[in-house]
Formats: sequence, structure tokens, C-alpha cells
Amino acid sequence: MTLSMGLQLFSVRDELAKDYFSTLKRIASIGYKNLEFFIHDADKEMKIEGLVAKDLKNRLDELGLKAISMHVSPLTDEIIEEAIAYNLELGSGGIGCSIAFFSNKQEVLEFSKTLNKYGQMCKEKGLDFYYHNHFQEFQKFDGEHVLDILLENTDPELVKLEFDAYWTLRGGVDPVDYLKKVKERCKIIHQKDMPSSTNPVNVFESIDENAVIDFDAFIPFSQPEYFTEIGDGMMEVSEIIKTAKEIGSAEYILVEQDLTTRNQLESIEISYKNLKKMLNE
Repeated sequence: MTLSMGLQLFSVRDELAKDYFSTLKRIASIGYKNLEFFIHDADKEMKIEGLVAKDLKNRLDELGLKAISMHVSPLTDEIIEEAIAYNLELGSGGIGCSIAFFSNKQEVLEFSKTLNKYGQMCKEKGLDFYYHNHFQEFQKFDGEHVLDILLENTDPELVKLEFDAYWTLRGGVDPVDYLKKVKERCKIIHQKDMPSSTNPVNVFESIDENAVIDFDAFIPFSQPEYFTEIGDGMMEVSEIIKTAKEIGSAEYILVEQDLTTRNQLESIEISYKNLKKMLNE
């Protein structure tokens, strides 16, 4: 399977807030074709820029852009139904759970049931359902990584992994090794890069691994100085690409620049050029 490039639009959220469609036009001019959207206030309205899905799709078609998936939060039974309908009309291929936090193994097991339910609802309509990791999924409960518990207790046919290579490394795990471990579960890769000045790389060297990791505990590790553009940092992105291609199940590798010290559009252009070169090597 070909590994195609794309962009998670969260990378340019500030630019989108200024002028959504001018930003999409700029994204298209850089060379991006495949977009992952986000709706982080889905409890208010299942629309993007106030548009119903049909109208948004028309705007994307005009720019030569395609919606491949969408992060939706919060997720509830009612919201997932609305999200499925919106994504189907948009022509998107799937819905992703963007972030979650757990304080014990039982919470992971209960959430796994919810993920299976939403995955089943998506599959029945022809959509994929993804779980996207950060570093906290590499905390251990009863000696086992949270992400391993999640994957073991969800149906591979219902819940796919949207693998964030950067946050895996920050969780103290080699992204290449973990990709080899999860194999076909990974359908989408999120990629950014890490400055060589990041110290420690492994978050769990600076916090108690038994601590409760919530959003407040997460924020100190999500600062601009801990991120850089693909190819400008110390991550072995070419090895991640090589491994993904060998496994052959991942369809997309998406630039997801959580934060940057640069202008967001400048940032994604640098990553585009460097990632495109790596994919063609």
C-alpha cells in the first residue's frame, strides 16, 4: 500500500481562525492534498466554519483537497452519530478519538468498551475509527503500557491505531519498535520532530510513572520549545517511513505540528518539503 502524505489541520489552527478558506488555499498551494479535520467542540455544533458537510466538500473540491479523517471531541453516543453522518457526506474515511487520560487500569478497560462500540457504529457505515496516542498511553498499569491494554481489549476490526511517533518517543518507547509490534493496527501515522535540545526525551524520567496524568500534567510537556519541523530534529523519521512501508498497512503519514516556534504555515511548508523528500527516497 502506498504511504501518502497529508496534514492534520490542528497544525494551523491559529491561521484557520484568522481566515479558514484562505488558509486552506495556502495549504493546497504548498502541495498538500489529504487533510485530517478536527472538531474539538462537537458538543456545540457538528459543523466546520458553520458549513454543512456538503458545502464544505464543495469548497474542498474547488481547492483539490480531500478530507481523509476527522478528530472529534468530546465523543458521546449522540455526537458519534452526528459525526458519522457529517463524515460520510464530507467523503471522509474515518473518525478519530484525539486524546484521553486514565488514572487506573479499570478506566482503560471501560474506555476500551466504548471504543469498540464507536468502532462498530463507524464500521457499519463504512468508516474507520481511530485511537490517537500521546505520551500518557505509555504509562504502565500493572506492568503493562496503557496503549497495550487498550489495543488488547479492542477489536482490531473496529478500532485502528492512529500512531503518533513523536509522543511515542516521549513516552520512552522507540517508535520503530512499536510500529513493528502493532503492525496492521496502524492505519495513519502522525509525524512531527523533536529538537535535539529536548531533555529528557522520555517524559517518565521527569515525572513519577505512578502519578495521575491529566490534562494539567500533560501541558508542561506540550510547549513550543519541545517541537520542531520534520527533518529539523533528532527523530529517525526515515526509519519510521521505511518500517511503515515494509508493514504496508498505513495509508497516510500526516504532518501534525502540535506547536512551533515559527509561523504555522511556514512550519508546515518546511515539514512538507522534508517529508516529501524522505518519502521519495
